[in-house]
Amino acid sequence: MVGVGHYLVVSAILLVLGVFGIFLNRKNIIIILMAIELILLSVNINLVAFSAALGDLAGQVFTMFVLTVAAAEAAIGLAIVVIYFRNRGSIEVEDVTLMRG
Repeated sequence: MVGVGHYLVVSAILLVLGVFGIFLNRKNIIIILMAIELILLSVNINLVAFSAALGDLAGQVFTMFVLTVAAAEAAIGLAIVVIYFRNRGSIEVEDVTLMRG
């Protein structure tokens, strides 16, 4: 039988992969966005697991709101990346610092 502990292990693995994706790869903005999505997915797994274990639907409803925000973040983030690539010709994170001022 699959318990809450199994879901927490999967969620912890996704969280660690997301954090490593952000800190180990600072060159590619698309990989950083995907790592943020992994972190949000791990939060959603926790919310659904505890919601199902406690018999309360509040966690699952909140998960739908988090998924909506994650989809909006991905759409807006990718739109900004595409526009930045058209203007600069590169999407390296180090080049984004040129946008200051």
